Amino acid sequence: MIFDYNVVWENLPLYVGGLLITLKLLAISLAFGLLAALPLGLMRVSKKPWVNMPAWLYTYVIRGTPMLVQLFLIYYGLAQFQAVRDSFVWPLLSSATFCACLAFAINTSAYTAEIIAGSLKSTPAGEIEAAKSMGMSRWKMYRRILLPSALRRALPQYSNEVIMMLQTTSLASIVTLIDITGAARTVNARFYLPFEAYITAGAFYLCLTFILVRLFKIAERHWLGYLAPRKA
Repeated sequence: MIFDYNVVWENLPLYVGGLLITLKLLAISLAFGLLAALPLGLMRVSKKPWVNMPAWLYTYVIRGTPMLVQLFLIYYGLAQFQAVRDSFVWPLLSSATFCACLAFAINTSAYTAEIIAGSLKSTPAGEIEAAKSMGMSRWKMYRRILLPSALRRALPQYSNEVIMMLQTTSLASIVTLIDITGAARTVNARFYLPFEAYITAGAFYLCLTFILVRLFKIAERHWLGYLAPRKA
């Protein structure tokens, strides 16, 4: 079998366009997912059941159901209701890009909330005692001490979530978006060369993963350097 480089080269602009769509989906989903995960993570560490339970139920349901099912429910499921089609949100819900970003943001918010909650729960007691000794209110303690410290310690786990979300964006091709995987499906449909089409897509994802891992390693060295073992 001979790898047909000409097909890959001729369709490179299609893959580059798919790359831009993938990056757009990833950036929007992560931004809004993290924004939603912060209050959810704080709710998860609350000792008040009426605060903790709604966040627990949300993360349990989202993490317990497949991402593909969530995407289909938002993109295809909501459209069956006449009230939704007549509402002011229908122009958004009829957009594949909006539905994909919404589904991905909801999914990553649940996982990120649990990462933040776990990091908050593992906060060293000394940091809490030091904040209390300074006379900080609970809100100020979370804002200045606990949350920044927890977010720094959560970087290694969050980097895995970002990589997983990058792979998850490949589902966008199922709802008509031409991302990297969508570009591969298009090339395969035109030329019946699945090996060339999907190997190229895999190479794009691999390069993106390498870049993201390197960026997170740099961030970890910058913000988690104080946790590194001291040299004798």
